[in-house]
Amino acid sequence: MKSHLREWALDPQGWRLPGGPSGIIYDIRELDDDDDRDKIFFKSRWIKEKSAVNDNGATKTAVVGQQLVVSYSIKYRDYLRSIRDRQVERAEKIVRAGETVCGKKRQNDPRRFIKTDHATDAGEAAEKSVSYIDRRVIECEEQYDGFYAVCTNLGDGPETIVKVNKRRWEIEECFRIMKTDFEARPVYVKRQDRILAHFMTCFIALIVYRYLEKKLDERYTISQIISTLQGMDFMKYEGKGYQPVYTRTELTDALHEAFGFCTSKQIIPIKKMRNICSQT
Repeated sequence: MKSHLREWALDPQGWRLPGGPSGIIYDIRELDDDDDRDKIFFKSRWIKEKSAVNDNGATKTAVVGQQLVVSYSIKYRDYLRSIRDRQVERAEKIVRAGETVCGKKRQNDPRRFIKTDHATDAGEAAEKSVSYIDRRVIECEEQYDGFYAVCTNLGDGPETIVKVNKRRWEIEECFRIMKTDFEARPVYVKRQDRILAHFMTCFIALIVYRYLEKKLDERYTISQIISTLQGMDFMKYEGKGYQPVYTRTELTDALHEAFGFCTSKQIIPIKKMRNICSQT
């Protein structure tokens, strides 16, 4: 975006709510993370942009009117932050491993957060280079969290465009979960029936996760939920039952509350554990 459009898009004032009361303008700094989590706020304006057009075989430049629609969502903000947090963790591992970072970094490359100094504070060439996490890059990216801009020449109202566009990032998130968290790729099977079974398993896992996410009121990230479930181990005592050997946390309590049973306080008899498994 041009600087004046970017400044307008990031301005916390002047936002509206699709289908909301007419004439009410919102300040996104005053939004409540819980009450406004599922709401999408927007602002729009018409702009004039230069575009190449074909005129009888000749390419000419014309000024075209387009509608710029910017939306803001707390849920989308948290989604972007969860992705960045994982990327920063990977960047910190790279720094601790002492790997050399150089060259151009891609948009989603965790190494974009790493800065390497090859000189001393006095400007002299250093024999050793020092790599560290550049917090300024993180802060620069954070200012765009939650925002999504679309430029279109459609004549529809901005509310219609927001409604059509609002599920795009959620679809993107589904693909990311399938690929990264459920390891849908790479595929190590060759037969068509086994390939189908692999992706069906991943897809069913995604559906189960989405239901689980709703049961937990969308308060936790996919990585938090999966790591917690994987760590909920038990020790079996023959003839007695199962003793939990995991650490009780806020998330394990939320899981127990959501599904109506508790496994973190005492030894669970074998019969009761079977009932829990059959109910879930």
